[in-house]
Amino acid sequence: MDMEYKEDEQISGLDTSIRPAQFSEFVGQKEVVSNLQIYLKAANIRSEPLDHILFSGPPGLGKTTLARIIASMQKGEFRQVSAPNLKRTGDLVKILSGLEKNDTFFIDEIHRLVTPVEEVLYSAMEDNQVDITLSEGMGAMPIQLDIPPFTLVGATTRPGSLTAPLRDRFGIHLRLDYYNEDEIVDILKNAAVKWEIQCEHEAMIEIAKRSRKTPRIALRLLRRIWDYAIADNNIHNAVINLYIVKNGFEAMQIDHLGLTALDNKMLQIIAENFKGGPVGLKPLSAALSEDIITLEDFVEPYMVRLNLLHRTSRGRMLTKKGFQHINYAAPATTQKLFYE
Repeated sequence: MDMEYKEDEQISGLDTSIRPAQFSEFVGQKEVVSNLQIYLKAANIRSEPLDHILFSGPPGLGKTTLARIIASMQKGEFRQVSAPNLKRTGDLVKILSGLEKNDTFFIDEIHRLVTPVEEVLYSAMEDNQVDITLSEGMGAMPIQLDIPPFTLVGATTRPGSLTAPLRDRFGIHLRLDYYNEDEIVDILKNAAVKWEIQCEHEAMIEIAKRSRKTPRIALRLLRRIWDYAIADNNIHNAVINLYIVKNGFEAMQIDHLGLTALDNKMLQIIAENFKGGPVGLKPLSAALSEDIITLEDFVEPYMVRLNLLHRTSRGRMLTKKGFQHINYAAPATTQKLFYE
């Protein structure tokens, strides 16, 4: 069965018409963008494609968008796949063999590559060649397939999970961090213009506060609040104001910090069932009926950043701020260290 590409709009769940097409339109990540512009300029002077890039950081911060801009700047095609879809070496070879000079090949969740596929990638990254075997058994014939010079862009939320051989083959390592509130508001303003949404400034600030400092989440929230505004006013061009925003978030169970019902339930279970911790992710996964990857990659990092939760060698523990957020008193028997 042939492997199918996942188009970016399917992965992000957002309308690609609002995606920045050049660096001048990209909001935030100033140091990352500045460095990329320098690297691209130097590569262009050398008449070479940009060196392979590893983007790391939480999901939804713009890794795919930056990869698309790189492809555009290099005047090459953009190819994208999610690592879990590369199940066989043949899947990867099929993509690599279709690349042209200066193309950008983007692999999302690159830390999830299976070992045989990853090993095929090594020679493609270093030598622009892949070794393939025609037929099987005694008649097997190994051949080398030349690959035109290209740029591989890998994206990961877990850089520590990459093997050293793969990580070391990336010439450029860049980490994307959470956005500040003003940057999120600017992104929302740009999207509102393109989507023809009327949204008051105070309403945008409130959406930004609950966006978990992540553009992808902010844009999704804007769309959902727009739904509430339309339904409430029964007209398509309804204006989003602060009243509608607060009512919409209350209905969606998203609190003032941007925590969802699942986030708050996790805090409550740690407090009630495990006396504030420490507790591992497996018991939490069972209690919440959620898979561990969701908790570890999407739920936990933001709460750690807000200092609601601590990761320790013995498990997860609520901080003093975590107990306060869910209106629980921290047990006196718990070590004071974890609540400061």
